[in-house]
Parts: sequence; structure tokens; C-alpha cells
Amino acid sequence: METKEHWEKIKELFGSALERDPSDRAAFLEAACGADVSLRQEVESLIHAHDSSSNFLQQPLELPSSNTEGRFIGPYQLIKKIGEGGMGQVWLAQQTAPLQRQVALKLIRWGMYDDTLLHRFQSERQSLAVMDHPSIAKVFDAGATAEGQPYFVMEYVGGVPITDYCDQKQLKIRERLELFLKVCEGVQHAHQKAIIHRDLKPANILVTEVDGKPVPRIIDFGLAKAIGADVAAEPLHTRIGGFVGTPGYMSPEQCDPAARDIDTRTDVYSLGVVLYVLLTGSLPFDAKEWKNKPLDEVLRQLREEDPERPSTRVSTDRETSTSIAAARSTEPKHLATLLHGDLDWIAMKAVEKDRARRYGTPSDLAADIRRYLKNEPIAARPASLSYRVHKYVRRHRYSVATAGVLLVLLIAFGVIQNLQLRKTKRERDRADRIADFMTQVFKVSDPTERVGNKVTAQELLEKASKDIDTGLSGDPELQSRMMHVMGRAYMNLGLYPEAQSLLERGIKVSESALGPEDRNTLNTKGDLGWVLFQEGRLSEAENLQRKLLDIQRRVLGPEDNDTMGSLGNLSVTLFEEGRYSEAVKLGREQLEINQRILGPEAFYTLSSMDNLAIMLTRSKQLAEAEKLERQTLAIQLRIYGREHLGTITSMTDLADIERDMGRDDEALKLYGETLDLEQKVLGPDQPETSVTRYSLACILAKRGDMDQAVSNLQQAIDHGLQPRMDLEIEQDPLLSPLHKDPRFAGLVAHAKQVAAQRSH
Repeated sequence: METKEHWEKIKELFGSALERDPSDRAAFLEAACGADVSLRQEVESLIHAHDSSSNFLQQPLELPSSNTEGRFIGPYQLIKKIGEGGMGQVWLAQQTAPLQRQVALKLIRWGMYDDTLLHRFQSERQSLAVMDHPSIAKVFDAGATAEGQPYFVMEYVGGVPITDYCDQKQLKIRERLELFLKVCEGVQHAHQKAIIHRDLKPANILVTEVDGKPVPRIIDFGLAKAIGADVAAEPLHTRIGGFVGTPGYMSPEQCDPAARDIDTRTDVYSLGVVLYVLLTGSLPFDAKEWKNKPLDEVLRQLREEDPERPSTRVSTDRETSTSIAAARSTEPKHLATLLHGDLDWIAMKAVEKDRARRYGTPSDLAADIRRYLKNEPIAARPASLSYRVHKYVRRHRYSVATAGVLLVLLIAFGVIQNLQLRKTKRERDRADRIADFMTQVFKVSDPTERVGNKVTAQELLEKASKDIDTGLSGDPELQSRMMHVMGRAYMNLGLYPEAQSLLERGIKVSESALGPEDRNTLNTKGDLGWVLFQEGRLSEAENLQRKLLDIQRRVLGPEDNDTMGSLGNLSVTLFEEGRYSEAVKLGREQLEINQRILGPEAFYTLSSMDNLAIMLTRSKQLAEAEKLERQTLAIQLRIYGREHLGTITSMTDLADIERDMGRDDEALKLYGETLDLEQKVLGPDQPETSVTRYSLACILAKRGDMDQAVSNLQQAIDHGLQPRMDLEIEQDPLLSPLHKDPRFAGLVAHAKQVAAQRSH
């Protein structure tokens, strides 16, 4: 006896089969029905009846295409059919009122008034209506014909698929990536509107030219699925045995009939395939081979097998490598070299089978591409210790807070050194020395003493710094680099005396082994200058930074990244010394070079904008400072989000500016938001969190909220204010409203006591 569930399954398989090309239906039914011969026969009989009868399911007579052209639907005259799919037809139409323009009109297919298809059609119409983005085709109108045939009217995109456009214009890899970024932004916009496209492919990403510049338009949200939609309300063909999407661009989870939790990462996979084709000229898997394979084998390959890296694909496909390279305005060897490395990593992370290891959102994929275009480290690529530490310290300057992070960094240093130096005996010996040294660092002399305890980052550093003189004495170059790395780790943990000692030793060893003007020696001096600055030894820091900057300008060049870093550090030191005009001059010089060399949205450009805004504030140029800081914060919010450390710093600095401009309400709001973010991202014990609490206490005291002011000031002192600030509390004019409070004297005494304890 046939149950309701059995009939529903027949119905959904029948609908899904009709949406496929007749030549593909047999393979689809074989995969969907499996060993259930009876089920397959029932579906095939319905398909046969549908194809042979013009009255099946009360189907209206289909109008001949010759009579349909020129027909009016409301104010829209159909000109010619430009596309046809499972859901219906797309027509080029002329709108006659209230204005004249060409549009694309989508009609549901005659005779397909099935509830499932109607639901899909209405979903597409609603999906497009809620979106408004330059890279997504706009919806103008929607309705139904006199016969009840649904339609909607959208922007006519007379472009070509993105891959065809790039090949026709012979766009270089960089130009293709810049165009692809706009597509990612459009898909991200759709995701923010809770819409997943689920059928992203070049045919649905058309490119037109506006004022001579290419503009992508994403079309056909017919397969779109609302994120978080009620599963019970979904069309059955999207839930049981129906494969939604285009083979070759479908994500592994789309190829799994049992998958029920399709999310935004399925669009990320499809974007990754489009990127793969833009880079290599071919799909990750050879679609030609699928013609001779059953559907279930094709889907298995998409779910389980990993494709070749893009660089490998263009290197091995000799028959087409010349034409592929020519379409990218380059030579085959150069194309393979260009794709090898970062682009390989980005593409393979985007098409990762395990979606937990895939980019989480289109904006994450776009962010990594932007990093590649700006020659910044990408998130997809594993990095050496020196690479990660250097970029992390220069970009964030925050502490490496756990022993686990330190362990990863130090082991990565040894592993990468081993890989890079494995070809020669000297290099193998160096790797062995690193391994021996690291074994000793992490060796616990008495295991019983560590049961149930955690080894902290500071304990590991202390052990390593004591052993480094003897453990690596045979390789002074490696010894100096390790001293530099550990000195940075101490610096990021706020242990400045320990950092100073290691960095000074590292400079001596490096000068002897590599020379006083070697880049590694100069970088170590730069970090020593920053440590002296943090210790409040400003004149010593300035003297070292000036000498270092002169050498770097001469040896590395005035626009080298390391030179620019030293220029910025010197400007900050001069600023702290009260020499504002000199600091502002250097800050403007650094910002101009960074904007010109790195671009307006590069990390170092944003850092220099933030530093200059602070200097302008102290120079009483508040209007310019506020404008610059707001520009910085807007870019960081768009690129990095609210919880990025750079964004949090800019929020704090903008709050200071608003306070100095007398806008206490805005300053109080910003301080509160910043403090919440810092406690979540950094924790309550970081110096940055305590400084924000201190600033919040100042503004609360000014507003007369003494209890909250005292509470925040007490917490700021207890959780580690910078040593220089502890001794300024009594003289700080911002805290003058608290001077009459009987609790203030006790806070001052407590601050001095805490500072004295830390100094020892």
C-alpha cells in the first residue's frame, strides 16, 4: 500500500527529474532510487506520461514560440528568449511604461504549476528583492500573467560569463583577482541577507563594462536557499535525493543526498571553483571524463577526491598550457611560477572538502586575496616562525599569551629551518642543533613535579634564554636569530627587562656573525629601541632609532618596509617626548609613502593613519585628527570587523579625540564599547584594557559619577597599568575632579606600591 510519504517521494523525484536534461534523467534516477526498482518504475511512468500528454496535471496548451515573441505581459513586450532552465524561461523584454528600458523577464515554465516549483520561483523572486548590491542583478517588478503564470522583471545584464570575459580581454592574474573580489563582495551581501545562491558558476556571473571598467553581475538565484529557513517548509527536491546545483561547481555537501545542513560555505566552495577556472582555465576535475561515468561515481569523486593544485594543473596540461597562459598575458612557465605558493594555498583552501577547514565566508576568501595582492602574509598559508613572529609583532604588537602559542612558533622555526636547509650538510647540522636545543627547552627534569600543572610561556622562555648560550654556541647566526625571536616573545608578554637583555645579546652575536648592517642585525636593534621606549627611556630610544633609521635609509632604501617601521617608531618616541611638530612631520612622511607603496587599505597604512591622528590630537589639530581617525576606523570595520585588535585601538583613539573635543557623551559611549571588546578579545589583565579603564574613569569623574570612576580606576591599577602611567595619576588633570574624593589618596598610594613591586 502506498503511503503519503511514498507518494511525496515519487513527487519530488518526478519534479527533480523534469528539471534535468532528458539525457541525464536515467543516471539521476539510478543514483536517487538505488535498488528500489518499483520506485524508479513509478517515476519513469510519470515522466513518460508527462512527455506524451499535453494535458498532464491540467497543463495548458503551450504557445508556439513564434506567437509568443512580441506578446505583451503588462507593460513588457517580449522580444526574444535568451535562456531556459528547469524553472522557466528568461526573455529579453522592452518595458513601455512608466519608462522605456530593456529588462529581463523570467516566466515560470508552461504546465509546471507544481507547488514545489512555484515555491522555488517565489523564493528566487523574494531573494532578489531583498538584495541591493552593484554585483547582484536588481529586481524591478513581479506579478502574474492573465493566465496566472508567475513572472518577475529584473535588470537586463547583457554581459558574458566572467571566465569568457577574462579570456577575451586576456586579463592578467592580478586583474582577474581584482574582478573576482567584486563577486565575493556580492555573494557576501547575499549571505548577510540570509540568502545562499547554491548555483554559483561562470554562467551565473556575467560581466558588463561601465565607463570602460568591468562590473560583474550575479544572476539566477533560482536555487537560492534562505539561511536558517524552516526545513519542513523547504521544497522536497532540495531535501531528499535531489541534487541542487551544477556538477563541477557543486560543493561536496551538495553532492551528498543525506546532507541537510547546507550553509554559506557551499557558496565559498563554488567561488573557489570559479577562482580555480579563472587561474587555470579548467575545472578542478576533468568534466570530459564524467560523460562515461554514472552519476553516483561523479558525485563520489566530488565528495572524496582532492583536485590538483592550480600550479600543477597548468604545468602538466601541456596541450593547452600555451593558450591558457596567452589568455592571461603571460608564458606557461611564468604562469606556473605565479600560481605556485600563495595562490595555490588560497584556491585549495576555498575548495577544501572538509568545510570546517574551508574559508568560512566569501569575505574571508576576499581578505586573503587582498593580502596576496598587497604582498601581505595570507591566512591560508602555513608560515615559518620568523615569518609569523615578524608579521604578528609588526601588525599587532600584542602579547603571545600562552605556552601553546610559543610551542607552535618555536617548533615551526625548527621545522621550516629543516625544510629550507636540508640539501647541504651544514644545513642538516643546523636543523639537528635546533632539534636538540628545543628538546632541552621543553624537557622537564622531574616529571612528577609537573603532574596536573601547566608550563607557562614565561617558564619556557626563561629556560630557553638560560640554555641558548650553550645549546646553540656552535652556530652564532642561528643563536642570534633565536635570541631575537625570544626577545620579541618577552617584549610581547610585557617583560621588558628580560627582552632588553636578550635583544642586546642578540645584537652582539649578530654583528659578529652577520655584520652591523645586516637586515637581521638592524631588525633586532629596531625591537630593542621599542623596548627602551616601553621602559620609558625615551632619550636612549630616540638615539638608537635615529642611528638605525640613517643606516636603513642608506642600506635598505627609504621606502623599505623595515625603514618605514623605524620611521614610525621614531615619530612615536618624539611624540612621547613632547616634540609634536617633529613627530607630525615624520608621521605625515610615513603615511604618504605607505599610501603610495602599499595602498590606502594596507595594514601598515592604517597603522600610520592611526598614529598620525594621535599626534594631531596632541598638537591641538583636533578637526583633522577626528577626520583621519574616523576614516581609519571605517576601513578597519569594513575589512577586519569589530573584534580585530587594530579596530579596537582605533576606537580607543577616537574616544580620546572626542573627549579632547569636549564631546563627553560620544567619548563615554566609545570607551564603554572598547572596554567590552578588549575584555572579550584580550582579557582584563592586558595593559590595553587597563588604559581604557583609566580613560573611562577620567570621563566618569568629569561627569560627577565618582563611585564608577573610583571603581574603574581601582581595577585599572590592579590589572596592570603601564608603569609610566602609575606615577602620573596624582598629577593627571583629567583626574582632578577626583582629588576631593577621600578615596583618591588611597588609590594614589596603592598605584605607587604596585609600580614599585613591578619595578623589582
